Amino acid sequence: MGAIHARVSAVAAASLFLARAIALADDGGPGWAGANGLWALHAQATLTWQGHPAFTSPYSGPNSLNASANGRETFDATLYAGLHPWPGGEIWIDPEIDQGFGLSNTLGAAGFPSGEAYKVGAAAPYARLQRLFLRQTIDLGGETAKTDADLNQFAGPRSADRLVLTIGKMSVVDIFDTNRLAHDPRQDFMNWSLVDAGSFDYASNAWGYTVGAAAEWYRGPWTLRAGAFDLSAGPNSTQLDWSFHQFQLVGEIERRYSLGGRDGDVKLTGFLSRGRMGLFSDAIALAEATGGAADLAPVRRYRSRAGASFDVEQALTSDLGAFVRGGLASGSVEPFDFADIDRTLSGGLSLAGASWGRKDDRLAVAGVVDQISRIHQAYLADGGVGILVGDGRLPHPGPEQILETYYSFAATPFARVSLDYQFIDHPAYNRDRGPVSVFGLRLHGQF
Repeated sequence: MGAIHARVSAVAAASLFLARAIALADDGGPGWAGANGLWALHAQATLTWQGHPAFTSPYSGPNSLNASANGRETFDATLYAGLHPWPGGEIWIDPEIDQGFGLSNTLGAAGFPSGEAYKVGAAAPYARLQRLFLRQTIDLGGETAKTDADLNQFAGPRSADRLVLTIGKMSVVDIFDTNRLAHDPRQDFMNWSLVDAGSFDYASNAWGYTVGAAAEWYRGPWTLRAGAFDLSAGPNSTQLDWSFHQFQLVGEIERRYSLGGRDGDVKLTGFLSRGRMGLFSDAIALAEATGGAADLAPVRRYRSRAGASFDVEQALTSDLGAFVRGGLASGSVEPFDFADIDRTLSGGLSLAGASWGRKDDRLAVAGVVDQISRIHQAYLADGGVGILVGDGRLPHPGPEQILETYYSFAATPFARVSLDYQFIDHPAYNRDRGPVSVFGLRLHGQF
């Protein structure tokens, strides 16, 4: 309880700082900006608490969600410092302080309920450099629109046709598989398989970041994206493979459109990973030969894993938006860096609060169904463990089904309070355990 009080106090202090920063912002918008837009500073702080009551569990394994009543909190604070050294050029550095744990040490559900909970936890705050990248925008003509200042974004004019090059340390999903309604666990949905396509096994370390380069070509309503990124040293590792021997290629095509006078957007994303990965069939065969539990580590060889996903956003009214995502990845090869999901389908609605006099509030609901291949199920049934799941056995497999809803209350222009609820049926694809109700509270401030 003392730790929670300390985090609440920290967020309160951060909120006062954010309020003062907004009042002092040179351009009248969020953040601090230097003369002539030479530099910019932004910051965010987020405190989350999640808990669940006890649920049915006849057995558990090494990567199971704790069946007893449980509660955990996480806290992070990030500084976004940008430099605009030449026309079109931007350099951003994002140091961050993290603290806390996800439920059951971020284990037990393929669609884990908190995108704010990393695969590593710590009781004491620690510092990380999450991003350090160079972005160069090349103007190719077309209509010019004003861009507002935001996290890792300078205010200013931007041409419709342009080429954007990014290189350095970043998150793959800073650029790919973005979604205005379901992509930011600090402000909208929190479940891992709602903030991104669950089958998108994007390259990252255990905190979700990697090094690489990406190019984006904007041409009218179309955008083409391509990137190459470093995989981690091993599946779910805290270290990257700095030799780049293990890597990932990502491609995306986006089409923006108008339907009935309302904006819409569709994206198709694909990835190909090359690294030391194991086949589930090899792990099962080795377990049968040795009499032990299935283990992927001894059977890892240099091979490929591929996947594809789609993402559709559509404004239905001035206040109501909808989204649908779906994806699949190779079900014979182990997932490497994100989640134990081979197939996923999700969709949801997000409503701004203008109709009840709270235009900056938001009420949203979404559902997701995550699945794995039969050979993946057999691997877990033989005692195997994955990135997030592994109950030691799996006699009655089933799809993991998740419902999430949240209400985000705009307390001030710079701070939000959110109440979140998630219902997880068949956690870790196991019909014998659960269902689980996860309740959440999130405090977030940024400028």
